[in-house]
Amino acid sequence: MSESAVAELSRETAGLIELEHSLGAHNYKPLDVVLTRGERVWVWDVEGRRYLDCLSAYSAVNQGHCHPRILAAMVEQAGKLTLTSRAFRNDQLPLFYEELAALTNSHKILPMNSGAEAVESAVKAVRKWGYEVKGVPEGQAEIIVCSDNFHGRTIGIVGFSTDPDARGGFGPFAPGFRVVPFGDAEAFEAAITPNTVAFLVEPIQGEAGVMIPPAGYFRRVRDLCTANNVTLIFDEIQTGLGRTGKLLAEEHEGVVADVTLIGKALSGGFYPVSAVLSNSEVLGVLKPGQHGSTFGGNPLACAVARAALKALTEEGMIENSAVQGEYFKTQLQGIRSNMVREVRGRGLMLAVELHPEAGGARRACEALRARGVLAKDTHGHTIRIAPPLVITRDEVDWALEQIEPVLTGGA
Repeated sequence: MSESAVAELSRETAGLIELEHSLGAHNYKPLDVVLTRGERVWVWDVEGRRYLDCLSAYSAVNQGHCHPRILAAMVEQAGKLTLTSRAFRNDQLPLFYEELAALTNSHKILPMNSGAEAVESAVKAVRKWGYEVKGVPEGQAEIIVCSDNFHGRTIGIVGFSTDPDARGGFGPFAPGFRVVPFGDAEAFEAAITPNTVAFLVEPIQGEAGVMIPPAGYFRRVRDLCTANNVTLIFDEIQTGLGRTGKLLAEEHEGVVADVTLIGKALSGGFYPVSAVLSNSEVLGVLKPGQHGSTFGGNPLACAVARAALKALTEEGMIENSAVQGEYFKTQLQGIRSNMVREVRGRGLMLAVELHPEAGGARRACEALRARGVLAKDTHGHTIRIAPPLVITRDEVDWALEQIEPVLTGGA
């Protein structure tokens, strides 16, 4: 960072930022705040300043920071058994399967660690399903994806990204993917061939700026997938587990995916846990030795995820997301500002898109930080707002009091 920017920070904060900058790879550009503690919707920096977290670690801490119920489960399990690998069985994995299957009506579950691993696992599984069940010629399987998608940053995934920053300089990429516009059912239908094995799609495109498809889009997509024997894969790693006011975002249109991917809030932010959920025969094609993970399904992860799911469902967080999210969105839409192009969202997955002449969302997020609100800019002109699902009406109102002057130029 520049010398003038460092001069505006305390010696401790500036020193930590400089240390990170000098030794770390520059694959992120975080706001210049150094956090050291969190509780519910609040986080504190190293100098004791408090902030309302409106990012929730990209929806990984839906249950709030350091939820005591999840923390207790983690500490207890860490004192008993943390890792066995899948070479042996452990007593937490079958209980995790049972509880997650009952909650999501899944028939098969594949536990992994990161969200990107869940996506990669699904890609492998549907290709194998295509060859062994659908009868696609070996090596010819095709997966349809959407433009402006975000499914992770592995080499396999960025190969079908349309983001130049994600793709540029990382090729060559694996073939077998077709890209269609998000929200365009006709384009999806036209892209289907006899070799199409899956459609991989986010119910709401989060990284693209909380883009919501037209009403009826996913019902039409579901019908097309069924008619053409194509597996529908919903990437619910950000949208799932209460973020949009439903357990899964697919519920908003009453559709059921063949494969659903979850992660992030599956552990409440305590530990990397993800899962591939299948309501079809897809995961049944995997045999011993064909896919795996040393840490996937480990007892510590399973104990943490079990507690995270109980906190989410038993403490009314999903319902609170729906109520507070609708109120938050309505109030944001009521702010009169020449800077704002559109406010959109579902549940507590919200976005404020600014006009290009407003000076950029990064500058707005820096102004929000100065007022005690931490939010994330994306795609240049969009502010993402996604607080933990435990946020109260009073806390939403406090956030709005800080957001309004930034959006109206009075910050």
